[in-house]
Amino acid sequence: MNPTTALSDFLRTRRAALRPADVDLPDYGGRRRVAGLRREELAHLAGVSVDYYTRLEQGRVGNPSEAVLDAVARALRLAPDESGHLHRLARPSGRVRRRPTARQQPRPSLLRLLDRLDGTPAVVMGHRMDILAWNRAAAAVFGDYGALPPEHRNIARITFLDPASRDLFADWSTCARENVAFLHLEAGRRPDDPRLAELIGQLCLGSPEFNAFWAEHPVADKTSGRKRFHHPVAGLLDLTYDTLRPADDPDQALVTYTADPGTPSDDALRLLLNWSASR
Repeated sequence: MNPTTALSDFLRTRRAALRPADVDLPDYGGRRRVAGLRREELAHLAGVSVDYYTRLEQGRVGNPSEAVLDAVARALRLAPDESGHLHRLARPSGRVRRRPTARQQPRPSLLRLLDRLDGTPAVVMGHRMDILAWNRAAAAVFGDYGALPPEHRNIARITFLDPASRDLFADWSTCARENVAFLHLEAGRRPDDPRLAELIGQLCLGSPEFNAFWAEHPVADKTSGRKRFHHPVAGLLDLTYDTLRPADDPDQALVTYTADPGTPSDDALRLLLNWSASR
């Protein structure tokens, strides 16, 4: 997880994703030799010289200013998470290489919340997407995490390396890409995290799809959204997920899954949880 290489990959993929019409530049037709914008076009939009932008994209600018990075982010039409990622990659703070650390332990207050969310599927997720704890409702929807070795209880690992996940997620590709986007975000925050690097390496070796998504360099936090599941017992479940992080401990989060009241998914989830409890 070299920040210089990551910076180059990130800028190239974002530049390749833009067309002149996307940024109000004239397109004179003809075949373009590069995908997306040329470096000189991006430099013009950001208000910097072509030489400077070229060196920035190659990771050869030692300490670019905040103003320049903001200008490049605007030129590339970056979302807030992507803009923050650019700043972290281009202006890495001095770091001491971390030694391997023990597996994260769930925060006691989050465990107490899990106990009180008996009718709501919920998990405690670590910053590497490890599943640190879960409740009965989560096991009913997603399967028994307790049957897995602790080192395999990881959302990204399960998504890419467990074939059953492709049947469970109604839109597996979208969910998988969201996981890659979060791992890219965390890799930018923690380029010297050996356990995170090990996880990414295992996924690269074990999944061609992970390799393809990783090369696109998506970047996004895991906040909230909707996911649809094809459950073998409950059928189709359309659930909203929310990620709740303690303000003083953002390295782990409580992720909850709820159905809109009065919908077929709400009824199906209730029946599933009752069926699971009766077993």
